[in-house]
Order: sequence, then C-alpha cells, then structure tokens
Amino acid sequence: MAAERPLRPGVAVTAVIAEDEPVLREQLQALLGALWPRLSVAAAVSNGVEALAMYDLHRPQVMFLDIQMPGLNGLQVAQQLADRCKVVFLTAYDAYAVAAFEQGAVDYVLKPYDTARLGAALRRVQERLGAAPPPIADLLRDLAAARPKPYLTWIKASRGADVDLIMVGDVCYFRADTKYTSVFTEGREALIRTSIKDLIADLDPARFWQIHRSTIVNVEAIASVSRTIAGGTVLKLKARPERLTVSEAHRKLFKHM
Repeated sequence: MAAERPLRPGVAVTAVIAEDEPVLREQLQALLGALWPRLSVAAAVSNGVEALAMYDLHRPQVMFLDIQMPGLNGLQVAQQLADRCKVVFLTAYDAYAVAAFEQGAVDYVLKPYDTARLGAALRRVQERLGAAPPPIADLLRDLAAARPKPYLTWIKASRGADVDLIMVGDVCYFRADTKYTSVFTEGREALIRTSIKDLIADLDPARFWQIHRSTIVNVEAIASVSRTIAGGTVLKLKARPERLTVSEAHRKLFKHM
C-alpha cells in the first residue's frame, strides 16, 4: 500500500514519545523508524511528568502523547507546552479523535497502532513543520470534557456455588472454550459465559488485543514475540508456561516487533 511506504526523508526532526504501555511504546518507536528514518526519537517515556522533562531537555519539534497516562495525562502535557511544538495524540478512544479532526489542529493515532494510519499522521506533521503550531487551547478543553467509554475492570467467574471476582488487569489471556470462555491469570483458570466477541468490545483496546478468533491477550502479560520457521508468530507470556499463536489475520499487530 502507498501509505505504508517510508515518508520522504526531508530534514532531521526530533521527537519525544510518551506512552505508558511498554509494548506499545516499543512498537511505536519501531514504526516511526521505518516510516520516517530522519525522525530522531530523543526519548521514549511512560508518563506525563517525564514527557515534560524530556521536552525541556531536548526541545523536540514533535510530541507523541498518550491521552491516558498516570500523573499528568497527554492533554495536560499539551496544555503546559503552550503550542511550542506539534502534537500527535495516542488514544484508544474514537470519541477523542472525532473532536481532534473537526478542529484540524492536531492529529491522533488509534491504538493498537496501524502502519497506514500512522503514516498519514506523519505526512500531516511534515506538511505543518514549516508553520507555527496552531493554538489548541479550545480543542484541549473539548477533549478533556469528552467521556471515554468505560471498559471492564473486573469480571465474574462461577466456581460451584461461589462467584469469584477477577480483576481484568490480572488476566493474562482469554480463550474461547466451546460455550464458555476460559480466563487465565498467573495462578489459575476460570470459566465465564461471555463470548470472545462480546469481551473484545468491552475490554480496553490499548491493553487487550485479539490475536486469534478464539484468543485475546493482555499486552502487559507478553514477555516476547517469536517467529516460527514456517513464518508464524508466537507469544511467550511472563507468568504462564503456554505459548499463544497469533493468526495470520492479526500478525500485523506485531509486524514491527
């Protein structure tokens, strides 16, 4: 696809990434290296406080800011930068994106990151490099007022006459099992009646990726990504012995890892 070809080299530009998910942070940095070789990522950090510190240290022309981060979030960081650089927001929420595009002042990239979409965002950044960053105070207020969809924080799993409450953050992966779905945490396995299709709609897409029609994995639970001799993709988990196979339809999630 044309959108997946590297951007024109142009002049050297410096950027800082602020993304609190380690796997997504590494993926974004790899994609940026492939799409814009002349873009120098001066720092890749996990929260807004570090993002501001890295801006003061490196004075980048572009900041990639995760909207949802601990401490200062991406919107708060952008407010403090006061239009001193170009901003690309990183988000899992479509509600944020609609407002951003209506204003046209900043760009956004949805998680998990897509090569074509990121390439389009980078081209817009390149086109705007010669102009002063537009004022975005009104846009930031609109985005801050948006209410993202609430995602699951815990699930109920039946165990005989008892019902266990499992925090979603403790789940390593979900796998379809006939009429049920198996839930795997570090130390146990449980069954729920919710289908994989319904689960993926209710889980935070920044943290949970569908890697197979029957499997959803917690990104934070991934230890490594491996390639098989046959060209397949396999995930090793941090806290579970089993390895998860990524179907061909979902390998693009790990293309640049």
